[in-house]
This record gives sequence, C-alpha cells and structure tokens, in this order.
Amino acid sequence: MKVSVDLDTCDGNGVCMSLCHDVFDVREDGLHLLQDEPRRELRGPLKAAEVSCPTGAIVVED
Repeated sequence: MKVSVDLDTCDGNGVCMSLCHDVFDVREDGLHLLQDEPRRELRGPLKAAEVSCPTGAIVVED
C-alpha cells in the first residue's frame, strides 16, 4: 500500500491526522507524511482519511 499527498492542494486542516495519526501529522509548517508505505492494518483509517480530505489531496493505492 502506498500513500501520497499533494502538498500544493493540502490546506493543513488536520482531518487526516485525526483519522490516522500514525501516518499524518499536521504541524505549524504544514502536513508531514510519517509513512508513505504504511502497514496493511492501517488501510481502513487511511481510506477514511482519503475520502474525508476536503481538498482531495490524499491518494491511497493498494
């Protein structure tokens, strides 16, 4: 599984971090992707973050 974030589109609202804090961290300087190839167990929260992202900046590929 691979996760990518379009940082030009991301507005740093933190929805993704609230759904999957193991992978996303929003700091003062913007979003940080903590893992770009997370373990399979995080698929549910990652897909929730992808769908919930208001700017569509997150892409999760299986």
